[in-house]
Amino acid sequence: MAQSAEVHTPRRLRRGLGVYRLAVAVLELIALYGNFNYVLGFSSFATVNFFSYFTIQSAILAVIMLTVAGVTALTRPRDPQWLGIVRTVVMCYLLVSGIVFAVIVAQASTRAYRVDVPWSDTLLHFVVPVLALLAWVVDAVISPRTSPMPWSTLGWVLPFPTLWLVFTLIRGADVGWYPYFFLDPAQVGGAIGIAIYCVLVLGIFLAVTAMLVAVSRTITARASARRLRRERGMGSERERSGPEPSDPARTGAGSPTPRR
Repeated sequence: MAQSAEVHTPRRLRRGLGVYRLAVAVLELIALYGNFNYVLGFSSFATVNFFSYFTIQSAILAVIMLTVAGVTALTRPRDPQWLGIVRTVVMCYLLVSGIVFAVIVAQASTRAYRVDVPWSDTLLHFVVPVLALLAWVVDAVISPRTSPMPWSTLGWVLPFPTLWLVFTLIRGADVGWYPYFFLDPAQVGGAIGIAIYCVLVLGIFLAVTAMLVAVSRTITARASARRLRRERGMGSERERSGPEPSDPARTGAGSPTPRR
């Protein structure tokens, strides 16, 4: 019975993780809906501007990722490697969105403008990233990877934000609107100021991803070490117990030798 419980417990944990991931995806959808309704009340609201925010785009990616990951956890004992990389990349986007938003709120008082933080923004920038990070850590612990997450994951995190920055700067110059103050040349001293902020933000993406990869690799290494110790312990136990006794009926031991 103990062996049966040991076999089925990880399965139950995976199913619980799958339900949790889907619940966080639903919460993210609620936050997106609430935030959209909130900004509808502003006279300057434009649908295109709303979906131009990196936070909104990364939240949509998170809903897709969490849904796929939730279904995978319900149906498979372990996430495939590509999904682990995607989860790490999107996790980085969520964390950086929260970091940047916190900086913007902190900078508001020094730039003489007001930043309201409704419940939907609290969910988008703080609550959901923390809950998603918890799911990421739990998965790494209960379903350790058989091979370490590659450092090449860092290369996958930059293309999307880089393309987003290029699109935002080109569109901003055309329509005269920027989603964040550090992309507005009038607020940061021109192109040099924008370049400095862009390098800083991309550096934060790399740093956060490197931290996640390092944590994943550490958990994988410790899990591999535990498996190796268990295998060595089982081998030592077999050596101490000695060879199994032979079967007299099979070897013929104990039967009289026929006379000739």
